[in-house]
Amino acid sequence: MKKYLIILVVGFSFNGLQAQDVRDAVRYSQDNLNGTARFRAMSGAFGALGGDLSSLSVNPAGSSVFANNEMGITLSNFNTKNDADYFGSKNTKNTNNLSLNQAGAVFVFNNMDPNTGWNKFALGINYDNTNNFNNSIAASGTNPTNSVGDYFLSFANANPSKNQAGIPLGVILDNNYYQLNYIDQQAFLGYEGYLINAVDSNDDNNTMYTSNVPSGGNYYHENTITSTGYNGKLSFNASAAYEDKIYVGLNINTHFTDFRQNTLFYEDNDNPNSNAIDLVSTSFENEIYTYGSGFSFQLGTIIKATKELRLGLAYESPTWYNLNDEIRQNLVSSGFGFGSPPNPNFSDTDIDSNQFVVYDTYQLRTSGKLTGSIAYVFGKKGLLSFDISNKDYSSTSYSKERDSRNKTINNEISNELNNSYEYRLGGEYKIKALSLRAGYRFEQSPYENTTIMGDLNGYSAGIGYNFGSTKLDLSYATARRNSQQGFFTQGFTDGAQLNTKTNSVSLTLLFEL
Repeated sequence: MKKYLIILVVGFSFNGLQAQDVRDAVRYSQDNLNGTARFRAMSGAFGALGGDLSSLSVNPAGSSVFANNEMGITLSNFNTKNDADYFGSKNTKNTNNLSLNQAGAVFVFNNMDPNTGWNKFALGINYDNTNNFNNSIAASGTNPTNSVGDYFLSFANANPSKNQAGIPLGVILDNNYYQLNYIDQQAFLGYEGYLINAVDSNDDNNTMYTSNVPSGGNYYHENTITSTGYNGKLSFNASAAYEDKIYVGLNINTHFTDFRQNTLFYEDNDNPNSNAIDLVSTSFENEIYTYGSGFSFQLGTIIKATKELRLGLAYESPTWYNLNDEIRQNLVSSGFGFGSPPNPNFSDTDIDSNQFVVYDTYQLRTSGKLTGSIAYVFGKKGLLSFDISNKDYSSTSYSKERDSRNKTINNEISNELNNSYEYRLGGEYKIKALSLRAGYRFEQSPYENTTIMGDLNGYSAGIGYNFGSTKLDLSYATARRNSQQGFFTQGFTDGAQLNTKTNSVSLTLLFEL
């Protein structure tokens, strides 16, 4: 016997509370090292240099360093390798993605008026794919203690006296005025999927629940996460140079995000069970699609302290996002004793939302960033450059508080995230028309608990050749980071230990106009 229940029926709507958590806030706050091949080869250490299209994303004053008009495009191949360890069982997943991740142009205007020191102005436009979300993770193994039933139980018992909608889950919801939020939806899925049951099944007003998953531990788990999408930033730039010694600039940025993630979790066990309901296996699928846009601005200056020494300072404002979530969930449970009266034969229960639940638009404000830079230029032979950036992730917040849960999320963000520093070091050596480049970067974890997400270490190298009015640059960058995030956000928070290694190859073609 197979029982189907379509969640999206007349009489239900899921609104108000949504599924945002700390991980979402970090995802849309972080930027990866993307941009032109020269920028990537030097690990993005361009805050005091300028003269590169992607350097505008660090310090907008850099466009006035250009001597000529320039246009460029960048093609990159990204590879992400995830090694997962779940209670001693190991899995590896690789993801490859090829994309046009940068395009832009700078137009330089020389001021020939001898009565002013403002000798140069520049206008620029540049697009960078600031974060690539294409990724795949697979983990499997036997959990000695915890079950997915605890996830659903934590929502059902979130408010013992009254669930969030004020409706006992055992009541047949056949009217047209009930509205369930995300908490109620999770509890309802677990109840109708036979993972949880009422403490007193004879009481229609029961609001306390217990797990139907057989005790005894040793639950076999599989969890697969597949994500696609990107964060993009389109910058409109203006800058000016004063006597070729002081450069100032401004960016007005438009941000785009498009993120889709599918998570499929499976659990089974063969523990003995004397309950009327004998749950054997559960498959729980979640798919989320988040999209939206945002706004930010940047201010920056570069100072030539001496002929060789350059200093830079730049501020990037928070990004104010308007985001939309669409969520689909599917739960399939298999076992004995399902139905009313209980069916003694083996059967499945399939609870399928079948469609995406579209939630209200909400706002997210990320944290701002301050970057200080120093560079030393060895004439026409080469250069060394160093950047240090500071970003307080704990100031990230969901600004539209529809209910108390958003206040709770903002408190969690403030408590779990911290003030993070990033260090970037880059160098370039020129041999006539050939340029050799290398770089290193270190990024502190945004989390107070570095087990959740560790520090990042990255290395890069590249070459470039100047053909005159055309330049061709090639780079390779690699980075590694450890993390451990739970399969679910509450109740059942066990997860695999991950070692993530990213590799990228970028090719940039530049034209002087």
